[in-house]
Amino acid sequence: MKNALSQKELERYLWGAAILLRGYIDASDYKQYIFPLLFLKRICDVHDEECLLATQEYESEVAAVFPESHRFQIPSNAHWQDVRSVTFDVGVAIQKAMREIEKVNPQLSGVFGDSPWTNKSRLSDATLRDLIEHFSSESLSLTRVPEDELGQGYEYLIKKFADDSGHTAAEFYTNRTLVKLMTFLVEPNEGESICDPTCGTGGMLLVAALQLKERGKEYRSLKLYGQDVNLITSSIARMNLFLHGIDDFDIVRGDTLTSPGFIEQDQLKTFDVVLANPPYSIKQWNRDEFASDPYGRNFLGVPPQGRADYAFFQHIIKSIDPKTGRCAILFPHGVLFREDEKAMRENLVRMDVVECVLGLAPNLFYGSPMKACVILCRAKKTQERKNRILFIDAANEARSEKTQSFIDQEHRDKILNAFNAFEDIEGFAKVVTNDEILSNEASLKISTYVNVKKSNSYNSIENSIDAWQQTVRNLDTTLLHLMSQLSQVDLSE
Repeated sequence: MKNALSQKELERYLWGAAILLRGYIDASDYKQYIFPLLFLKRICDVHDEECLLATQEYESEVAAVFPESHRFQIPSNAHWQDVRSVTFDVGVAIQKAMREIEKVNPQLSGVFGDSPWTNKSRLSDATLRDLIEHFSSESLSLTRVPEDELGQGYEYLIKKFADDSGHTAAEFYTNRTLVKLMTFLVEPNEGESICDPTCGTGGMLLVAALQLKERGKEYRSLKLYGQDVNLITSSIARMNLFLHGIDDFDIVRGDTLTSPGFIEQDQLKTFDVVLANPPYSIKQWNRDEFASDPYGRNFLGVPPQGRADYAFFQHIIKSIDPKTGRCAILFPHGVLFREDEKAMRENLVRMDVVECVLGLAPNLFYGSPMKACVILCRAKKTQERKNRILFIDAANEARSEKTQSFIDQEHRDKILNAFNAFEDIEGFAKVVTNDEILSNEASLKISTYVNVKKSNSYNSIENSIDAWQQTVRNLDTTLLHLMSQLSQVDLSE
C-alpha cells in the first residue's frame, strides 16, 4: 500500500485539476466543477476502503455490502470507476452518478450542486475525461489522505480559487486568521449551536469547530447551521464540512433577509453563537418587505435602501439566544457613524447588547485595502460590562505580506487580552459608557474614543479624506438647496 500523501503532494494534485480547466472556463467557475468531482472521488475511494475493511474483519465479502459498513452508500453504476469507463457524453454520466448517490443518501441531497455537466460547449468530453483521469491518478482513501489532511487541502483550494477569481474572492473566502480571532472572541463551547446566516463556503463554522478541537474539546458535539443565497457556494460549504468529518450540520440555500432558513414555531430560531461576514452595503434588497417583517427584525428601524447592513445586523441580534447568545459580525466602518443610520444606532446602544467594537487592519480582504470592524454583541452582559462598550483600535495588529495582511497569534493575543480585561489601555482600548456614546450622537466611531498616536503622513492622509468627505456633504447640501429653489421657479414666465 502506498504511503499517505504529504500536504504538498496533495496540494499539487488538487491544483493540477484546476490547471486542466484554464482556458476553457473563467477562474471564478473552477469551483463548480472541481469540488463536486473531488467529493465524488473521495466518497467512492472511502467506500472501496470500507468494503475491504469489512471483508477482512468478518472474513466474508458479503459484509462489504452491509449499509452499516459505510458512511455513504454508492449505488451500482454510480461509482467513480463507472464514470471513468465512459468515453462519450461524459457529463451525462457524471451528473447521473451524482444524482443517484444523492437519492440513496438523504443527507447528501443537493450537495453536488447544479453545475452544467452536460454543456459540451463549456467542457468537452475530452476535457472531462482529462479531469477524471487526473483525479484517478491518486487514491483519496482515508489511509492515503486522512480527514484532517484532506480538509486542509480543501481549504487550500478554496483560498487558491479566491486568489485566482479576483473580484469574487471576498464573497468566497474570508481571511482565516481573522475568522480565528472572531471565534476566540465568542469562545464556542461543547454542545452549543453556531449559526452563520451568510455562510459562503462554511469557513466560519469550520474554524469554530476546529478551534474547539484544538482546545481538546469534543468538536463534533457542536450543532452547526448556515445559510447562503448561492446554490454552488452553499453546496461547497456542505462538502467542506463533510470532508472534515463533521456530520451534525444544516446548511440551507436562500436569501437570509427575505427567506430566513431557520424558523421554529413561526419565530426565528435562536443560537448560542452567531458568526457572520454579511455582504457589505448591498442596494438590491426588499426594503418594503422588511418594513413589515413577520419576524420582527426591524426593531431598531428600517435601513435605507442603499445599505442593507442594519437589516443583517438586526437579523443576527434577533437570532442569538436571549440567555447564552453572543455574536461577532464583520462590517464596514460606515455602520459605526453614518448619518442615515443614526436613529438605529441610538436604539442599538440603548438595548445594551453591544459589548465591543474592534477596528481591524487594512488589507485583510482579497482585492481590497479596506479596513473593516468586528462588532461583538451579547444578549446578557455581565454586571461589570452593562451599559458600557469597549472600543479597540487594532489597525496595527497584523502582519503584512505583499498586498495581504494576516492576524498572527501575537496580534490575536493582544486583542483577546484587551477584550478579556475590559479596561482602558492607552492608545489601544477604551471603555465608554452608553450615556457618553449617546451624547456623541450615538457614534460608534473608534477614533472618537481611542486616541491613537499616528504619524504626520497618516494624519495628513486622514485629514485629506475627512476634508474631501466634508466637501462632498457640502456639495450635496448645495445641490439639494438649488433643486428646491428651482422647483419654486415658474419656468413659463
